[in-house]
Amino acid sequence: MQWESWSAFWDMGGAAVFVWGSYGVTAACIVAELMLVFRRRSETARRLSRLRRAAPSGRPAPGVSEESVR
Repeated sequence: MQWESWSAFWDMGGAAVFVWGSYGVTAACIVAELMLVFRRRSETARRLSRLRRAAPSGRPAPGVSEESVR
């Protein structure tokens, strides 16, 4: 598709709200997903650190099963 000018490109033939809105929603979802992934990763790292400190011998602390660490 070719446009006569940049304003015609940004207008998208009258469908700009839908086109650029969908790009915006998609970008917001990707950013939110990345934030959630990094938050979960840091929570997991903190939890593993606490579990390692609780079991200095390298074995899980009493009452902590291998499945609960995962």
